[in-house]
Amino acid sequence: MTTLTLWLFLLCMACWLGAMVFFALIVAPIIFSRLVLPDAGKVVSGIFPRYYLFSYVVGAGALIVALYFLFYQQGNRGWWGLVSLLVAGALGITLYAGIVVRPQVDTIRTVVEQPTPDPTVKARFDKLHQLSVRLNGAVMVLNLLSLGAVAAAVTRHG
Repeated sequence: MTTLTLWLFLLCMACWLGAMVFFALIVAPIIFSRLVLPDAGKVVSGIFPRYYLFSYVVGAGALIVALYFLFYQQGNRGWWGLVSLLVAGALGITLYAGIVVRPQVDTIRTVVEQPTPDPTVKARFDKLHQLSVRLNGAVMVLNLLSLGAVAAAVTRHG
């Protein structure tokens, strides 16, 4: 059971982190370099609901498995406690980004894509976009740290 649950945790984390890196480094740059801004915005805003839903599912899966190791496995509870905190933090940030920030961005996106957008709305959009980028970056860092803590837990446990 331990090998299977560890595999499930690693699969969830690989999918979560992989989707984030793939979107940030490959998908978004290609979309915004090949399409005019309004069309690129439509494509990205069409991707985000599935992107966030996918992140919620694999993040929750990773958290459930981390908590399983914390409460039901002997040894390395400190490491699994740290992993659980890191994954919970990453999931919380993801939920905030998807449930609170993304709808605000979607509400003003079309105004910003106009040839002469309202400067106040544009500034608000830019601020929300930067927040979204920072939140996603924080989730990536927390996920990488959690993988490092899992490596420590596994190597110390055998």
